[in-house]
Amino acid sequence: MTDTPANDGTRDATPVARPSSPTTASPSTGLDAALSPDTATPLVDDPALTETIATVDANRHTLVENVMGVVTGVFLASFGLYLLKESGSVSGGTAGLALLLSYATHISFGVLFFAVNIPFFALALWKKGLAFTLRTTLTVALVSAFSYLHPLAFRIDSLNPVYGTLGGNLIVGVGLLILFRHGASLGGINILALVLQERLGWRAGYVQMAVDVVIVALSLIVASPWVVLLSALGAVVLNLVLALNHKQGRYLGRT
Repeated sequence: MTDTPANDGTRDATPVARPSSPTTASPSTGLDAALSPDTATPLVDDPALTETIATVDANRHTLVENVMGVVTGVFLASFGLYLLKESGSVSGGTAGLALLLSYATHISFGVLFFAVNIPFFALALWKKGLAFTLRTTLTVALVSAFSYLHPLAFRIDSLNPVYGTLGGNLIVGVGLLILFRHGASLGGINILALVLQERLGWRAGYVQMAVDVVIVALSLIVASPWVVLLSALGAVVLNLVLALNHKQGRYLGRT
């Protein structure tokens, strides 16, 4: 007969999840160890795998944290897009598509940004659920609203296009990162990138980068080769922010 250990009240110390592979991950070494916060648990690559029931609850975002996170992410992303528009630059994703259409048709960016995201709301509802879809719809609507606010509150008379394009994409990337970590996105390709990361393990940043290359290339129709080249460099900056920071398990907050 096998002895069964008595319940000593340590239920909360039981890990929520275990690695599916029977092999033990090796510790990070060298430069990787210096750069990765995952080395706080040296024998496990993903700290989320060793979370206990207690830490899962402790890391869960509160409603106030989610609201503040979404508002902060929307403000940064929309301000970065404002810098791009004032620079005459383009970007990737549905935001870049909306910018291109606004240059070509002179229709408001805010209206176009919401319109091009409508088909992706169905994808979000199918793959990510109602809560994610509602948050994403809200963030898209807020970005559209902020696109009217920024010019009223912060008028730009002169802006170096290199600074505006690179700085704008950097700010958009940080805003997207905050939104992802609070269970929302700016819709469009962001939704597709998140779905592919969760389903297939593809990095969201790299998926977005591949799609952005196509969208930025299309901007040759309405922009000069110099603007397209600068915009492509800006898209790389934006997606590197996501690729280097948006990793499963790296951030333990829960929505």
